[in-house]
Amino acid sequence: MLKDITIGQFFPGDSPIHRLDPRTKIVLTTIYVVMLFAARNPLSLLVGVVFLVVVYPLSRLPLSLVLRSLRPIVPIVLLTAVLNMFFIDGEVKLVEWHFISISQRGVMMAVLMAVRIICLIAGTSLLTYTTSPITLTDGIERLFSPLKKIKVPVHEVAMMMTIALRFIPTLVEETDKIMSAQKARGADMESGGVMQRIRALVPILIPLFVSAFRRADDLALAMECRCYHGGEGRTRMRQMKLGAVDVWGSLLMALCFGGIIAANILGAGMVQL
Repeated sequence: MLKDITIGQFFPGDSPIHRLDPRTKIVLTTIYVVMLFAARNPLSLLVGVVFLVVVYPLSRLPLSLVLRSLRPIVPIVLLTAVLNMFFIDGEVKLVEWHFISISQRGVMMAVLMAVRIICLIAGTSLLTYTTSPITLTDGIERLFSPLKKIKVPVHEVAMMMTIALRFIPTLVEETDKIMSAQKARGADMESGGVMQRIRALVPILIPLFVSAFRRADDLALAMECRCYHGGEGRTRMRQMKLGAVDVWGSLLMALCFGGIIAANILGAGMVQL
């Protein structure tokens, strides 16, 4: 399961999505998240699904990667679906037994919420899949540069966010190695009660924290040895420029957002999220 976590990983490529300016990708990703929460019925949510179906082939990422990234969130999706199914009431009852009641509206809401969560994870993951950590840092810094006027350390905040995102795959890999080493020593992490399983995590968490602090110390030392001093006067090897691909990407997102607004109006009689 740990090997399926791909959050924070960057996969190099030369697709139209890779060539988008990082500022454009960050803004469009934010708009996509807002767009998903603005979808109020199945028809408008379908527009968000179609957007992903169009964009992912343009990124030229393998389908197996996308499916592998969604595997860890299956328990969350199932839990959300079950809660919506049992706790949302409706007029048309499908199952009614004692205190258990499942309505047609509850089933529809369960499916729609599951689709929304999957689209949310898949859409936001595309940002890190197609943007290198350095480029992502530069994009965040440039977008929030107006905050420098009120003494906000924009560069430091952007750097911390990107480093945290970058080290997620490293920590996941380190956790997997520690678990394998503890199992080889006879540690039992899959049997017993809840408290016993929690206690079994102690031999994993302590080495993991020690390794994380050691990596942070090594990174800080490396940056200090290279005379790193933040964003003031810092030059960049690649200058960010908006191009034709950014215009086309913005137009596609605007078309999708307009489609969701129209679908919300046309599907007013459908099940509302």
